[in-house]
Amino acid sequence: MEKQKIITLKKTKAEIFWDPAKAVKRLIDDYEKSINFLRENFDKFLQNGYKGERYRAYYPEIFIEVKSFAPTDSRLSFGHVTEPGIYSATVTQPELFENYLIQQISLLIENHNVPITIGVSKTPIPLHFAMKGKLVASPNNEIDEFPLRDVFDVPDLSTTNDSIVNGTASPSKEEPNSLCLFTAQRVDYSLARLDHYTATDPKHFQNFVLFTNYQFYVDEFERFARKVLNNPESGYESFVGPENFEISCSQSEIPKPNKLPQMPSYHLKKSDGNGITLVNIGIGPSNAKTATDHIAVLRPQAWLMLGHCAGLRNSQRLGDFVLAHAYLREDKVLDEDLPSWVPVPALAEVQIALEQAVADITQLKGYDLKQIMRTGTVATVDNRNWELREQTGPVHRLSQSRAIALDMESATVAANGFRFRIPYGTLLCVSDKPLHGELKLPGMASEFYKTQVSQHLSIGVRTMEILQEMPLGRLQSRKLRSFNETAFL
Repeated sequence: MEKQKIITLKKTKAEIFWDPAKAVKRLIDDYEKSINFLRENFDKFLQNGYKGERYRAYYPEIFIEVKSFAPTDSRLSFGHVTEPGIYSATVTQPELFENYLIQQISLLIENHNVPITIGVSKTPIPLHFAMKGKLVASPNNEIDEFPLRDVFDVPDLSTTNDSIVNGTASPSKEEPNSLCLFTAQRVDYSLARLDHYTATDPKHFQNFVLFTNYQFYVDEFERFARKVLNNPESGYESFVGPENFEISCSQSEIPKPNKLPQMPSYHLKKSDGNGITLVNIGIGPSNAKTATDHIAVLRPQAWLMLGHCAGLRNSQRLGDFVLAHAYLREDKVLDEDLPSWVPVPALAEVQIALEQAVADITQLKGYDLKQIMRTGTVATVDNRNWELREQTGPVHRLSQSRAIALDMESATVAANGFRFRIPYGTLLCVSDKPLHGELKLPGMASEFYKTQVSQHLSIGVRTMEILQEMPLGRLQSRKLRSFNETAFL
């Protein structure tokens, strides 16, 4: 059988850089050449059909070699490697990650006083990712009659996984160690999923992410966005909704899509990316895991869960707030990635910011905050109708854990924040008290509870603004890093 001819780009010579910006410029140029090569040859394939050839292009790659155990600034949890060796990272869509890449490369060069090298990796770029969702049917049906994978590389799920993140990767001694938590293919996979689930381009996502499980919060977020867009000193420049509709002034209308995506996302943007994104993940731990699995590749600075919960204590009232300082994980969706015996600690920086934000918005301080807020354990379950089960088991466990509230997303969001090394926190609003006969039914929400949605969203936004003012190294706690971490955040 005649061996298939593989046509690739002419391999460019690896180049050494001391200037991070120039290094990223090289990454951008190499990546653009590769995807343009694939797109052009895909167009030819559509027009001319299969000619016995295979087309292949590769991701660019960053390399660094460290030869010394010389100590680095240990106050930072990132930006350095732990021991001598060769380290590398495949890179996709470097223009999207330009600021992040410059920051991470700068720290490497500064901390180890060695240059980095930009070259071509051995990892092919799947055609689907190069086309970014623009694969089309052939006018002569050649693409349907001939397997696409025989002509172009397609996503390889056997190498698209979370083994680095989960600490289960076992690289051979011949292979470089990893510089970052995600391979290029894993990032591309999530970027494609984000576009699908949220109906917004990943470029609109901001560094501070709020998750919610109710449309009320979306409506309030849009009202807030329109207000701050009128204030040139706010730093916010535009507001983006599903299908990438963008406004830059409060009077503009955002067209409502005919059909909302599964997890509609809204982005209040700043020019430096340090604005706020709100994602309505809906109900359930599966949705929470899906959203955070994919948003994690964008390396946000922090994410928070703002949602409704069941209050478990008689002293709580509808509309009260719950600040989670621990989680009872009965959501189950992350058990294979992060076993339930792994503690998910509260992060002091986030907790302090949340409590300060509650005080700022409610004008209550110190002991008076206890009138409307409790701090304690939040239980997250995978059964929305948990209260219909025989009560002895669930209620006993809730009592033993000292849980004060129950929901279906918070522990999942926090656990994935821990797993992906992204600062996390939870502030919930009590919307029902099933153990005390106050069920969430139509018409039961009082005017007091309705006003809490606006107040709750304001607290979440204020928290993010407090976190925005923190130095990056302070927010990215060393508590989130394991024994032998990647250099990139």
